[in-house]
Amino acid sequence: MSLLQCIGWRRGAMALAVISLLMLAVIKVLSGDAEIALMIGEPWEDMRRRSSAVIDPAIPGHYWGRMPKSDARLRFVDPQYGFVTPLARFFSISFDDERVSNVRMSPQIEPLLLDDTLKVVLDLQDQWRNAGWVPIRAEEFPSLADTPQWRAQLRDVNKGGTAYWRAGNKYQLMLVVSRFRDNKRPTEERYLITLGIHRSRGVQ
Repeated sequence: MSLLQCIGWRRGAMALAVISLLMLAVIKVLSGDAEIALMIGEPWEDMRRRSSAVIDPAIPGHYWGRMPKSDARLRFVDPQYGFVTPLARFFSISFDDERVSNVRMSPQIEPLLLDDTLKVVLDLQDQWRNAGWVPIRAEEFPSLADTPQWRAQLRDVNKGGTAYWRAGNKYQLMLVVSRFRDNKRPTEERYLITLGIHRSRGVQ
C-alpha cells in the first residue's frame, strides 16, 4: 500500500468513526434519551464528552453560558449527591474559564398541570433527600408537599412556592414553582418549575 493510499484509508476510517458517533447522538436525541451529565466545578470538556446532548464549547477566559441543542435531561453525576431530572426545554449552563459554574433549568418541556407539577417536584425532592441533600431556610421556605395548603398557595399567582436545599458543603439549589399563563391553554392552570444549582458559598 502506498503512502497516499494509507493516508486516504486512515482519513476514511476517521470520517466513518465521526459519522457513527454523530448518528449515535442523533438516535439518542430522537429517542428522548439526550442528557447533559455534569458536576458543578468540573472542566467543561469533561461534561461535553460525557453528555449525549450536543452543547457548544466554552470560551477560554470568559464567564458565559450555553444551552443544549435539543431537549435534554440533567444527570447530576456527583457520586454522592447525584440525581436525574425529566427532559427540559429551557436548560442553561454557565461556565467560568472553561469550568461548569452553575445550572438554571426548568425540568419540563411544557407548562404542566398542578398534579403533574407536584409529581415532578416530589420525585426530585425524594431523590435529593435520599442522596443526602437537606432543606435549608426551612422555617421560611419549607419543602413542597402535596397538601391542600400547598395546592392553594401554588394556585395563588402572587405566591407560588420556593425551597432551598444544600448538599454538604459542596452545592446549593433553589427550587421555584409558579403559576404560568399558557396562551395555548388559556382556561387551564399551568405551572413552571425552575431549578438553580451552584457551588456552596465559600467553596472553591
